[in-house]
Amino acid sequence: MKRRSYGRDAGLSLRMLFTTAMLGLLYVVFAVVLFQILNVGLVAMFVIVGAIALFQYFTSDKLALKASGAKIVERDEAPQLHDMVERLCAMADLPKPRVAIIDTDVPNAFATGRSPKHAAVAVTRGLWQRLEPQEVEGVIAHELSHIANRDVLIMTVASFFAMVAGLLTRFGLYSGMFGGGRDRDNNSVPVWLIVLVVSVVTYFLSQILILAISRYREFAADRGSALITGAPEHLMSALQKISSDMFRIPQRDLRDVEGMNAFFIIPTSVKRVGSQLFMTHPPLEKRLAALAEISRELGKPVAL
Repeated sequence: MKRRSYGRDAGLSLRMLFTTAMLGLLYVVFAVVLFQILNVGLVAMFVIVGAIALFQYFTSDKLALKASGAKIVERDEAPQLHDMVERLCAMADLPKPRVAIIDTDVPNAFATGRSPKHAAVAVTRGLWQRLEPQEVEGVIAHELSHIANRDVLIMTVASFFAMVAGLLTRFGLYSGMFGGGRDRDNNSVPVWLIVLVVSVVTYFLSQILILAISRYREFAADRGSALITGAPEHLMSALQKISSDMFRIPQRDLRDVEGMNAFFIIPTSVKRVGSQLFMTHPPLEKRLAALAEISRELGKPVAL
């Protein structure tokens, strides 16, 4: 029986709409200011920004898979994983995404793609080997919920433009350190300094907007997983195991995949204690408490 009751999360949809509108406004202002500084024409500006946006939209899944080192696997390469994904997709009434494996011992997973029809789910070798099958199902159902809610596209596009702003920030810093001397005899403000300030502000605001939906989307996907599988306790167990095992993974291995932290079910930075304000994921204890409440709603009390 298909579990349609998990549905779309209205709170997440509103947050995505607000974040998309604000990011769009931010990047338009960013592009206008930047191209004015660099003396680029208005038509050229729209062509460049439009080309970047289209490129990101149509290649977001491929870029994410490549950045993580994920390899698309066919059924004959991972039959059990394919069977699991197909079964969960049938329960969630979703088209089957491409299936990928990341060759790392770090236990984790993520979803990517611009729509349910153009999506991919990636799991690490460590996740498959360290978790029980029911726990892996809970994790994959969590990722499928991200696909159903279409929040992966928002996160991918937002992260991409934040990355561009970050690169321009570094460019401004290097220009100031190695080329700033040329402006000493000029009373005008150096171009590199303006680029630096605009990029820093854009990057900071981008991160704030991303975080506005990042933590909430994890709660929404946890709930989706619990309702798709009907077994919140499996996801609870999986989250606890992943978080615990992360402390046993060498820091070097964690650094190799930390660029995907915003997309992973548990960030590799869980070892580092920081301010909740700047966390991409909710604290584990809050996620477990929310899942326990869902379990009680389903008539399946679970002790934390």
